[in-house]
Amino acid sequence: MKKWMVAGAVAAALLIGLLLGGTLGLFDRVIGGPKPETIASASLESMRAQSRLNVFAARYVSVTTSKVSRFGFSNERTLILPGDVRYEVDLAKLGDRDVRWDAGSKTLTVTIPDVEVAGPEVDLAKAREYGGGGIIGAIANTQPQLDQANRAAAVTDLRKQAAADTPMRLAREAARQAIARSFAMPLRAAGFEDAKVVARFPFESGTRDPSYIDQSRSYNEVLEEAARKRR
Repeated sequence: MKKWMVAGAVAAALLIGLLLGGTLGLFDRVIGGPKPETIASASLESMRAQSRLNVFAARYVSVTTSKVSRFGFSNERTLILPGDVRYEVDLAKLGDRDVRWDAGSKTLTVTIPDVEVAGPEVDLAKAREYGGGGIIGAIANTQPQLDQANRAAAVTDLRKQAAADTPMRLAREAARQAIARSFAMPLRAAGFEDAKVVARFPFESGTRDPSYIDQSRSYNEVLEEAARKRR
């Protein structure tokens, strides 16, 4: 399993936030001093405008074997299928109540929607199938049945791997860091050098449903899309 960070959207968020922080900081100084609430609100609008933030991605490989028995004979096929999965945060779900400034501790707390799992996007070009027809295959043409069963099981297995504790923990940590930086940089650009930003998930603050949203598609949809990309 190979994992890598997706940094393009994060970098864009940081740049926009930094520009917003400098502009709003200058504006507020002209009219009487910078306000962290104003800067945080502008950062929030900037984040929501991005819609979705890719915070993490991974490639998984599923190995599945299906077997069919008839007339006292058996036949089996093995499928090795790689697939890519994205971990995203739906920034459009961020609301005003999710961003809170505590003047006493100079802390901005951001409650972010939980990470969503999108995919898998299977790589049919690198899929491998093994297994012969044998006697039962020749008699009953069982290969299509076995291939169908293997592909359905493989997509289910890829989803299960993606939702495991370790990759979800890594994706959530990447999301926390990206969101915290996106809110912290505008504050610092506006002169709030000692401001602290804490990004947390609903289940950590007890304000929302803790379950993540699974945007996985059916295995038929996954395979059809992969086939279209090969054309």
